[in-house]
Amino acid sequence: MVDITEIYIHWYAGRSKSALAASLGVDRKTVRKYLAPAEAFQMRTPVWCRSQASEIGDACREVIDQLLEVNALYQLRAAQGVLGLRKKYGETRLEAACARAIAAGDPSYRTVKGILIAGTETDPEPETSGDAGAAAFLHGPAQLFAPTASTPDTADDAHDDQVHDEAEVEAR
Repeated sequence: MVDITEIYIHWYAGRSKSALAASLGVDRKTVRKYLAPAEAFQMRTPVWCRSQASEIGDACREVIDQLLEVNALYQLRAAQGVLGLRKKYGETRLEAACARAIAAGDPSYRTVKGILIAGTETDPEPETSGDAGAAAFLHGPAQLFAPTASTPDTADDAHDDQVHDEAEVEAR
């Protein structure tokens, strides 16, 4: 049985695959099998991700730039994942989904993938009502103190429950 940790330690130390196979007493195919994911991960650096995103389009490049802006090594898998969506959905759909994610304010792998799965990358943006997302009962300061046509001015009017006959007043 091969210890994968030992393979990685020797490989990161700079040994070639053939020297690694000889020192561990395993076949070169086994070493290749275990090292393939690690090599692919190391070849797809942030620079590679940015160049691939530039080939797709400006929106995709913006998503990758925002992902790799802070803690690039922690976000590298997400950036690689966004670029990997190109294989399944194509470049035009990926570009449209990235633009939609930027417009939504959440350029992450999860958002881009969700947009592609739902197929909403080409849907038009919903029209805003002009209330900046406020709840329905908030109308702003202008309408809060403005008189409305449906409420009569009752300052001088007498209400039915306030009308007293002179006889009632004298009876008290």
